[in-house]
Amino acid sequence: MLIAGGGTGGHIIPALAVARELEERYGARTLFVGTARGMEIRLVPEAGFRLRLIDVGPLKSVSLLTRLRTLIRLPQSISQCRRLIREFQPQVVFGVGGYASGPAMAAALQLKIPTMAFEPNAMPGLANRLVGKKVQAAAVNFSSAAAWFAHCEVTGIPVRPGFFNLEAPAGPPHLLIFGGSQGARLFNTRLPKVIGELLEAVPGLTVLHQSGVRNAAATEEAYKASGADPARWEVRPFLNDMPAQFGRAHMVMSRSGASTVAELAAAGKPALLVPFAAATDEHQKRNAEAMVNAGAAMMLQEQELDIPGKLVDTLSGLLNSPERLAQMSSAARKQAHPLAAERIAKLLASLAPVGQAMGPEQTELRQAG
Repeated sequence: MLIAGGGTGGHIIPALAVARELEERYGARTLFVGTARGMEIRLVPEAGFRLRLIDVGPLKSVSLLTRLRTLIRLPQSISQCRRLIREFQPQVVFGVGGYASGPAMAAALQLKIPTMAFEPNAMPGLANRLVGKKVQAAAVNFSSAAAWFAHCEVTGIPVRPGFFNLEAPAGPPHLLIFGGSQGARLFNTRLPKVIGELLEAVPGLTVLHQSGVRNAAATEEAYKASGADPARWEVRPFLNDMPAQFGRAHMVMSRSGASTVAELAAAGKPALLVPFAAATDEHQKRNAEAMVNAGAAMMLQEQELDIPGKLVDTLSGLLNSPERLAQMSSAARKQAHPLAAERIAKLLASLAPVGQAMGPEQTELRQAG
């Protein structure tokens, strides 16, 4: 199995979950293909999988010069992937999105290798939009993305087991705020400005704010400067025990990346989603809209956080309504896919040519090792 793509954790973490499922259930051997600029450079080797790098850059949301450089190098990137495929001889190529996904899937299609795409967002990325009608199978998280693929199944995104089956929290309302592992500058600057008003509007409320390591000190100082009761708020640089923190929260305020949305669904957490405005193809906005339409979340655009009273009114309106939160929690759980990794792995295994095992007994896999 060759798994291509990366860049962000939203691409790599689900891919690693699928790779483990393939290894444990089907005895598959896996080679990852990525770039030196993505998180795969660290996460894949740490997980114990092999990684090969190709030279390919971005095409979307970049300068004209960068786009031209990528286009010039693209034939070379596809050629690199063809060589890797001939060397490793995978039965299936799995594109998970990100820079390396497009060239690898293009090479696989040229070589007539069974190819499957994974699309975690409501709006597919450029690579998946280009090959969606040509691949033999696709796994998506949102049903709205299925229109871009010829052969598609809504599998969901693999999520850590700890997010499932969390008990409803007791006690006074507790709000978890986070903007991803690096934090969100917008949250770090806006929340301290309204924390005093929010605590006054919601009796007994406590707030835990993950700021990101780089901005922890400045964010904590801003909270202190607000004069809000320090016993009712806490700023932490990074949360290692995210499932546990989800379990304690009555509600979450976050960005709407695909993995975050999948975790919210698994945990059954009501959410206020603020999409990252600069996200490619507005995919975070599309993800948030899907959760809003399902009744699992509310959404505010970044610019709406500057409207006086808007953020406090939205948060307090939800936090002061346990019935509304319970309804949103139930709606969120209906969007969860607890067997996502198993279903994706099963689809991939079904694409392997009849009579060819995916296990390590194959000569080409031993040679690739």
